[in-house]
Amino acid sequence: MSLRHIKGIQIKKIVYIAPRDTALFITCAVEMWLRSVHSFLISVSLLESSPIWASVCGYYSSHYCVRGFAHLLGFFQLHKARRVVSIEIASGAYSCTFIKKNGGTREHQVYWKIIKQYEPFKSDPFFTLNDDNLKASDGTHRIVANYYDHIGSFPRFRVLDENALERIIETISKTELTDVPIPRGEKYPDIKYVQLIAYHRIVKFRNYLNEILGSSSAFWNLYKNPTWCPAMNYQVVKPRFISMYAN
Repeated sequence: MSLRHIKGIQIKKIVYIAPRDTALFITCAVEMWLRSVHSFLISVSLLESSPIWASVCGYYSSHYCVRGFAHLLGFFQLHKARRVVSIEIASGAYSCTFIKKNGGTREHQVYWKIIKQYEPFKSDPFFTLNDDNLKASDGTHRIVANYYDHIGSFPRFRVLDENALERIIETISKTELTDVPIPRGEKYPDIKYVQLIAYHRIVKFRNYLNEILGSSSAFWNLYKNPTWCPAMNYQVVKPRFISMYAN
């Protein structure tokens, strides 16, 4: 895996590493997925109390999941060093390539761009390039939530109880889709779409590792069912439009 062919970056350094060091990318990927799950729970919990933070946390649920996939593929961004690291394996040798990134490769785009270069994500409509210039875009919706003026739109704060949380997640898991629910900036807070697509991405990450590892990984078996979120069932209804394309 390499980022050498992406426009706007240049290789600065290649460092050979021990095979055991590559495990750090995997632990980081799983930690990002757990952040995604945690952010999703916060988003659902704030559904009635704060449209702003329900939207922002829902976005970060998606972003952490995408970032987790990028780490699984062997990529990590070093913010202060302004480098992107990629793992490469050739002739039994493990190396990290340090790539200089420019202003156009910020975190909220670079990880999304990386995974769109590889299957099965390249052809999966639930993963996009997160283009801030599109009306239907996770990034565009995040900009509205984070930076637009929402004075006068704050509802009375109400704490969502655990039973309500479970009911909402069950509804999300049983929602049948006829199109990809990409959040729309002009429909802000568009929380339904934000949470639907975040949940589907969470399930896709979990299913992806389950398919690759099966029950052989003690590490993944330890974390794939975090005890702090019993409300999650990690089930989705297969989208009808995907079934139609398959036929």
